[in-house]
Amino acid sequence: DNTVATPVGARLFDQGVDIIVHSLTKFIGGHGTSIGGIVIDSGNFDWSSQPDRFKILVGPDPSYHGVVWADALGPAAYIGRVRTVLLRNTGAALSPFNSFLFLQGVETLPLRMERHNSNAKAVAEHLAANDDVAWVYYPGLDSSPYKEVADKVLTGGYGALVTFGLKGGLDAGKSFIEGLELFSHLANIGDAKSLAIHPASTTHSQLNEEELASAGVTQETVRLSVGIENIEDILGDIDQALAKSRAAAAA
Repeated sequence: DNTVATPVGARLFDQGVDIIVHSLTKFIGGHGTSIGGIVIDSGNFDWSSQPDRFKILVGPDPSYHGVVWADALGPAAYIGRVRTVLLRNTGAALSPFNSFLFLQGVETLPLRMERHNSNAKAVAEHLAANDDVAWVYYPGLDSSPYKEVADKVLTGGYGALVTFGLKGGLDAGKSFIEGLELFSHLANIGDAKSLAIHPASTTHSQLNEEELASAGVTQETVRLSVGIENIEDILGDIDQALAKSRAAAAA
């Protein structure tokens, strides 16, 4: 899944990957206007080489007149079945207008990702230096345990997602989100505009402490999808929201 890195950030076929998926709704579309996804096959994998693992591709497919996809299409067996059986069964076909919007988004993807990457790194560094922040997760930080891997895989930048925790816990996280003015409070990621969410009080609010922990979410967790606005505006909004959160905790 190369949704977050995008083709700009990670050239996965060059790294040996055979199948890549993207949520087009995120960075490729870039504006939160359409829902869509894409599956990309490198066309280089020999599906017949591992018949025990890929039985549906190397044996007769009863759902499609008994065709043996590997015999009929060779390396294109997987993507051929996706285009026929999966598309037929799910109806997952983009509308022409949504396709147009995604194509419009692709045109500016490299420029947007350049700004996403630089802004997100600046935000991560800014948060890491703030006394109200308990921790920051961003692969571009020198303190990240994933920095070495990120340097190898994310050849085009570290991405736009920054996750951090506030020392005040659940209430601090909620107050921070409510205090934001530039950031939009949305569960999506990848828009040109900056987005923020506090999972424990929204998307994961139905989970108890144990379930939150198993999902990798803590009470203080805040996720930012850093947009392409002016970095001073972004940092200013974060700082004033942190101040509001601090004041609410002291009240």
